[in-house]
Amino acid sequence: MTAGNSIKILAGNSHIEFSRLVAKRLGLELAKCVVLKYSNQETSVTIGESVRDEDVFIIQSGCGEINDHLMELLIMISACKTASARRITAVIPCFPYARQDRKDKSRAPITAKLVANMLTVAGADHVITMDLHASQIQGFFNIPVDNLYAEPSTLKYIRDRIMIEGNVVIVSPDAGGAKRAASIADNLGVDFALIHKERKKANEVSRMVLVGEVRDLICVLVDDMADTCGTLGLAAETLIGNGAKKVYSIVTHAVLSGKAISVINNSKLAKVVVTNTIPHDDKKLLCEKLDTIDVSATFAEAIRRTHNGESVSYLFHHVPS
Repeated sequence: MTAGNSIKILAGNSHIEFSRLVAKRLGLELAKCVVLKYSNQETSVTIGESVRDEDVFIIQSGCGEINDHLMELLIMISACKTASARRITAVIPCFPYARQDRKDKSRAPITAKLVANMLTVAGADHVITMDLHASQIQGFFNIPVDNLYAEPSTLKYIRDRIMIEGNVVIVSPDAGGAKRAASIADNLGVDFALIHKERKKANEVSRMVLVGEVRDLICVLVDDMADTCGTLGLAAETLIGNGAKKVYSIVTHAVLSGKAISVINNSKLAKVVVTNTIPHDDKKLLCEKLDTIDVSATFAEAIRRTHNGESVSYLFHHVPS
């Protein structure tokens, strides 16, 4: 790919390393852009080169200081809009506020819808994201949304690194992820199990019940997000208690907040495999059980296909070579 084909990649501060990997894969440099905070905590964005009539892709993940990074993204979109960019695509590897996607109790806000409105009003023409917590979030937008899947990369990792150790069973740590786990199990031609969890309050699990057979098998827990990792820790304990030989966990978004690292280190999990949609290099220094799947190639290929007007659905089932 040549640099003269009207494509510009801008990076926010949330995950610079990921943005560099995407740009490198496309054979491009990141566009000059300075994003900083004034002493009164206002965000300032300066785009250092022309984006007039260019196809602009702004990479910003929903992680770390989420509200600041979201504001950065909105200001960058607005700055490109007023600078006459031809098309602006928000590339959001981990969508912020994705868990607040429905009114599950009285007076609860649907914040994911609010974020969708803010992105649209700021001037985004298109959104590329990965493994939305609830795929109906795509319906919150009036602009095209490409929800990429980590599943092809997950399948490759399981085939190359886990299935060589013995017979595998795919396990969903809750009923909500059953569809995802069943899909992976079908693609691998292995069995599927489910853990039913009862919560006393948010982020706190009280009891777990296993549905399915795991005795003398290698269990692979699959989920879209690991936050405090309480669920994964208890799930691993439940599986080992039911005779599992070994327990791996594969998660798309590694939020890893609070005591997550301590929970992983003290758990029965052999390894927690995560993608790099959220930066976690600092966490890897504290936890030897963490391993990373690089999905930057998937995003780079989605950007290339979007720019060239090609179908992105190929990426739903294949890992870019």
